[in-house]
Amino acid sequence: MAIKPCALLMFPVALLLLAAGGSPAAAQLEVGYYSKTCPNAEAIVREEMEKIISAAPSLAGPLLRLHFHDCFVRGCDASVLLNSTEGNLAERDAKPNKSLRGFGSVDRVKDKLEAACPNTVSCADVLTLMARDAVMLAKGPSWPVALGRRDGSVSSATEAADQLPPANGDVPLLTKIFVSKGLDLKDLVVLSGAHTLGTAHCPSYAGRLYNFSSAYSADPTLDSEYADRLRTRCKSVDDKAMLSEMDPGSYKTFDTSYYRHVAKRRGLFQSDAALLTDATTRDYVQRIATGKFDDVFFKDFGESMIKMGNVGVLTGAQGEIRKKCYIVN
Repeated sequence: MAIKPCALLMFPVALLLLAAGGSPAAAQLEVGYYSKTCPNAEAIVREEMEKIISAAPSLAGPLLRLHFHDCFVRGCDASVLLNSTEGNLAERDAKPNKSLRGFGSVDRVKDKLEAACPNTVSCADVLTLMARDAVMLAKGPSWPVALGRRDGSVSSATEAADQLPPANGDVPLLTKIFVSKGLDLKDLVVLSGAHTLGTAHCPSYAGRLYNFSSAYSADPTLDSEYADRLRTRCKSVDDKAMLSEMDPGSYKTFDTSYYRHVAKRRGLFQSDAALLTDATTRDYVQRIATGKFDDVFFKDFGESMIKMGNVGVLTGAQGEIRKKCYIVN
């Protein structure tokens, strides 16, 4: 299953590189970038990822999410990996990022690359490759990853809080955020499909279950039986310990069941439910939900991931190649 979408995506790569906002920096990325300087780079990442996901399949979602949260703030420059310092609160400590996981896995992969090819492979490229491999190892598609990103030196919790797509966002707001990154409405509905992997903490969706509005105690767009089930796990808006699967019954496998849940008004977040309020996104959800177009979604997802991976990249003499992903050189 993973091989077929990869073959489908090989042809349009050059076009997709130019599609990411027309960025000159993105045009400098290339498949096989490390072929001379670190020819085994992708194999090293893949080998470590196979070990990581084999030991902890539930990490596929968090590792994919790290890449998302990186690219939406300052572009794909690994700024989400930087630790806070005495004078600066970094992205990873912003409220929307408090639940991010997988930092140790990134460090593990980076250490392997440093041992093989010192000062060569950027943390930004590591994140991009790990996200691709996480999806593939979760039985999803694969796609070619153009490389050559460099690492940023600035990381701001304030920027993260302001720029990340909120879980309670509606389609107009989410579209505005996506367009600002060179992405479009189709990318929004396709990349929402990443919610087929992983779990979410109660506070990110509890607002749909309790005191939703003056007229409704719960979000009326949420299936009532599903809401009752969620309340048995999420006891209050202050319940920070409880986790719920974003794609119940399939949260470790990359598939199209997320869209079937959304079509039945069982998307976990308001942003999931919002996909049914716009004609374009609703049509896509309902089409993929039939289960007859898995190959279409897999191809679309790879293409949208390529576009997202090109957002705001640093190349050439910009940025640096961090030796440790959590601290600037």
